[in-house]
Amino acid sequence: MNKIHIIIGLLVIACSISCKKYLDAKPDKSLLLPSTIEGLQAVLDYQVFMNNADASWDEASADNYYLPQQTYNTLLDMQKKAYLWENSDYTYQSGNDWGRLYDAVYFCNLALENIETIKRNELNQTQWDNVKGSALFFRAQTFLHTAWIFSKAYDESTASEDYGIVLRTVSDFNAISVRATLLDTYDKIISDFKNAAALLPSIPQSATRPSKPAAYAYLARTYLSMRKYDSALKYSNLSLQLKNDLMDYNDPAVVNISSATRPFKQLNPEVVFQKIISGYSFSNIYPSIERVDTVLFNSFDEYDLRKAAFFAKATPGFTFKGTYNGNRTSLFTGVAADEVFLTRAECEARLNNKDAALNNLNALMEKRWKAGFFVPFEAATAEDALNLILKERRKELIFRGLRWMDIKRLNKEGANITLTRIMDGKLYSLPPNDNRYALPLPLDIISSKVPQNEY
Repeated sequence: MNKIHIIIGLLVIACSISCKKYLDAKPDKSLLLPSTIEGLQAVLDYQVFMNNADASWDEASADNYYLPQQTYNTLLDMQKKAYLWENSDYTYQSGNDWGRLYDAVYFCNLALENIETIKRNELNQTQWDNVKGSALFFRAQTFLHTAWIFSKAYDESTASEDYGIVLRTVSDFNAISVRATLLDTYDKIISDFKNAAALLPSIPQSATRPSKPAAYAYLARTYLSMRKYDSALKYSNLSLQLKNDLMDYNDPAVVNISSATRPFKQLNPEVVFQKIISGYSFSNIYPSIERVDTVLFNSFDEYDLRKAAFFAKATPGFTFKGTYNGNRTSLFTGVAADEVFLTRAECEARLNNKDAALNNLNALMEKRWKAGFFVPFEAATAEDALNLILKERRKELIFRGLRWMDIKRLNKEGANITLTRIMDGKLYSLPPNDNRYALPLPLDIISSKVPQNEY
């Protein structure tokens, strides 16, 4: 294990140096690479890069929070611009979101290249499959989040023309970066997730490792963001067949509602895959800085236990404490069963299956309401059920790294969501389907002839 830690440390150093410019020439990687399945698994188990370094720019751009003027004044220029949806010039470094995301891609590609040099046999097939499946999963998950941040919402009529992301599939830093179309981007994401699902175990050693239900859940996420509801329903069903635990917020052994900092345990029963933001490029959403949107806070019913579980009193207003990471300062952005239930409910409603939609919604909501006070949701039509589900999705999945994409995809459905901020006495707004929903790439990436987003 000491040797493995040394190898990982050397890889991290090499990657950090490389992040000054993604296309720089690199030293001979063969001097550093693990040559065993155990070594490659250890690289993928390195949570600093693979689980704990999720991006925060999209969440900082969303409408879950507001900033008091005095707090806003203390922010860095790039953070202020993110809050007001203003373009920001920056370079590719491991400390910003583009860098964080592609660091993980680099390690995935290393693992995928080197696992193929080890012969798969009856003795090692389980471990071999887990390495390859995990690397494919991590790469797809990272590509998906990158596309959500830096590309427009998926639209089938324009996806073959819209900019996607740079699909790095080799670890060679000298390979030319090319920005794919959004269609090709999502095709690659789906392919990687499907191939991963075929290799991964149904029950992982830990939720920090990818698994079959996690791959299915992310496929449901992917298809939902594409507004392909039949496919999102299919994969939410497959995920919930394998992992469907829901916590009862009435149970103090599971949820400590009164805790000011840790109402939920890390790797709690609902977690399907663990991913967090532990280092914030955009500290706007750091729990001691942000203030929960007042209208959103007031939308919680008095008997809804999420109100006490999710929020802590602050001056002014309230801050968010309900991360599923068991540590208030690290926002959980992985996938949990509650999200998959809501995805399935939404898809059933959109496919005109009202009763199935409400059954999914009520199965979740009953676990969230104070015992004895829950009245099952009812709806006259599938459209009414959909509206109820979207309202509860908005509340249940606050600060999960999902709201930015939800706004983008729902506006494609005609939701007409306009974001607004007031700062220095001035009103700032972001209208539906604005080009600014695709956030800007780093300057030194576009200087390598990768096209920038249009504004």
